[in-house]
Amino acid sequence: MLAKRIIPCLDVRDGKVVKGVNFQGIKEVGDPVQCAYEYNKQGADEIVFYDITASHEGRGVMLDVVRETAKKVFVPLTVGGGITTVDDIRETLRAGADKVSVNSQAVKNPQLIKDGADIFGSQCICVGIDAKKIADKKWTVFINGGRIDMQIDLIDWVKRIEQLGAGEICLNSIDTDGVRGGFDLEMLKSVVDAVKIPVIASGGAGKLEHFADAFLETDCSAALAASLFHFKELTVGEVKDDCRSKGILIR
Repeated sequence: MLAKRIIPCLDVRDGKVVKGVNFQGIKEVGDPVQCAYEYNKQGADEIVFYDITASHEGRGVMLDVVRETAKKVFVPLTVGGGITTVDDIRETLRAGADKVSVNSQAVKNPQLIKDGADIFGSQCICVGIDAKKIADKKWTVFINGGRIDMQIDLIDWVKRIEQLGAGEICLNSIDTDGVRGGFDLEMLKSVVDAVKIPVIASGGAGKLEHFADAFLETDCSAALAASLFHFKELTVGEVKDDCRSKGILIR
């Protein structure tokens, strides 16, 4: 059994870390390089950067932020937002990222997943998904930061992602994102049961016990959060201690 991971996520806009609720009401919360450095000290297993408006604004990757962070942080760094081509993947990895996360572009051009996995290895390709419930046990995939419903069935999509060679899925629930009522366990379990690759839970952590709940109720590989860590309500260490106290194998 693989040890579970705790991952702080930094949503970045205009060079600042920001946080919103259901993708709305965005507030600035700090400098991305400094935030990443702090989480590295706290014992984060990985750090994720998302440039949340890159796809919507048609921009490329924030490589300067990636370079500065890679100099100071010694855990795996995943970078998403604005990655549209194999060259973007190459440049992002060259700047110091260990993995890239493709979301909107993966839906528009699934071949990017296959090409990225073939050239750089599956371990470098994480596919981010924003999904919303539309009926009992049915969810649909959104792109452009939750703005556009692509009317693609979530379970069909995660199976296709796996077939194309992605090494990991980061699953974000639009319904629970920023609401802090806990991860969307029903959706998470459905996705984890549908694929064999690791799935990261994202969207909804609001209390200490929500992380352990995700690991105990589903077989997800990692749990990701933003607000709780950004606003210093919890540290990575406190989350890991709680998980360990409940018998969860954690890194």
